Amino acid sequence: MSLELYDTWTRSQREFAPLTPGEIGLYTCGPTVYDYQHIGNYRTFLFEDGLKRVLRLNGYRVNHVMNITDVGHLVSDADDGEDKMEKGSRRTGKSAWDIASLYTDSFVGDLKSLGIEFPSTLCKATDNIPEQIDFIQKIEDKGYTYRTSDGIYFDTSKQPDYGYLGRLDIAGLQAGARVDLGEKKNPTDYALWKFSAAEDHRQMEWDSPWGRGFPGWHIECSAMAHKYLGAYFDIHCGGEDHITVHHPNEISQTEAAYGTRLANFWMHGYFLITNDAKMSKSSGEFLRVQLLVDKGYDPIAYRYLCLTAHYRSQLVFSWDALDAAQTALDRMRVNSIALGDAAARPDADFVARFMAMLNDDLNFPQALALAYELLKSDLAPGVKKATLLKFDEAFGLGLGAWVPKTVEVPDNVRAVADLRWAARDTKNWAEADRLRGELSVLGWTMKDGKDSYTLAKT
Repeated sequence: MSLELYDTWTRSQREFAPLTPGEIGLYTCGPTVYDYQHIGNYRTFLFEDGLKRVLRLNGYRVNHVMNITDVGHLVSDADDGEDKMEKGSRRTGKSAWDIASLYTDSFVGDLKSLGIEFPSTLCKATDNIPEQIDFIQKIEDKGYTYRTSDGIYFDTSKQPDYGYLGRLDIAGLQAGARVDLGEKKNPTDYALWKFSAAEDHRQMEWDSPWGRGFPGWHIECSAMAHKYLGAYFDIHCGGEDHITVHHPNEISQTEAAYGTRLANFWMHGYFLITNDAKMSKSSGEFLRVQLLVDKGYDPIAYRYLCLTAHYRSQLVFSWDALDAAQTALDRMRVNSIALGDAAARPDADFVARFMAMLNDDLNFPQALALAYELLKSDLAPGVKKATLLKFDEAFGLGLGAWVPKTVEVPDNVRAVADLRWAARDTKNWAEADRLRGELSVLGWTMKDGKDSYTLAKT
């Protein structure tokens, strides 16, 4: 089955074909590094990692670009309020530059913990200010901008199809606007460049043809995507919250400057839900990857949990669900180890079925169920192992590298286990069962292998 992906632009699942044979340009919206990222953010990054792995399994070379927003993201999408970086600086007592470094390092560490592969290019907004200024100048030259007392704005009324990605009701927004637009001409207009106010004492600001200030949030993605991938590339990803504001604005900027909608496919991951609401930082309390570790979970268990739901459906998080994911992951790891060495080749039929599921818009839940069907099959252990490891190229669970933790086994437990192994060796099944029960009372389980056994605490 050829690869089919759901495209938010067309609101349909359609066959994917690269713009350049064998090569994929992929842009994914990265974190705003004013605080730690929460596990809801990482659900989106995990979906994008799965997409990249599936593209690679289909034989494509993926050039993946991700941005780091370290300036220009205001607390309101209406282009007012405080810059999130300045707000983070005030909250922590550190400089905006220092918190950008701190939370970027934390983000990078979390990517490693979750088994998320690094992008080909991880680019910071503050390292690409000239490119953003140049992009704004191109938009200005095409006649799409106007100046207010606080910045340079994009005039969305000059694009009849503005907001198509989010299917925005522009007429309804105009008629229903109940907020003071200030100097904005239209409710959907947005800032390309914001001027620094004398009383702001900003830490991050630059000179520009329009005055000293800083770029708007949306321009950074358009400018850096263009710099690293060109004016039109294969796939642009982000969270579902980007469908109505951020991504329509990216598209409008690139349409104005270069006449394209930026990407051929637009893909969006849906929210992680907890307590009947999306997970966000606005309450000041949110779940971090480090909290999962502190509670004794392997971060890969959260990755496993995300595999159990399709990326276009909301996933409900609970500690019970994470417990179940941890148990299932442990079981898959133990089963993988027990299969021994991998055969030279995986089973072609299972791999074909697996790829058909993944190529049906990344149906990881079905693919995960197929892995359990594989483990229960009559295939030779080595073939099962090779096939499971092939599956794991998409799952990213690290099954091939995982080894059980070394556990100190008390001498009395080891003695009972040795006696049971001897009873099993002589086919004294009744005694073997009795000794297995004795191990259970002592708080241990014994798993038989071909030539030896393993012990684990219950």
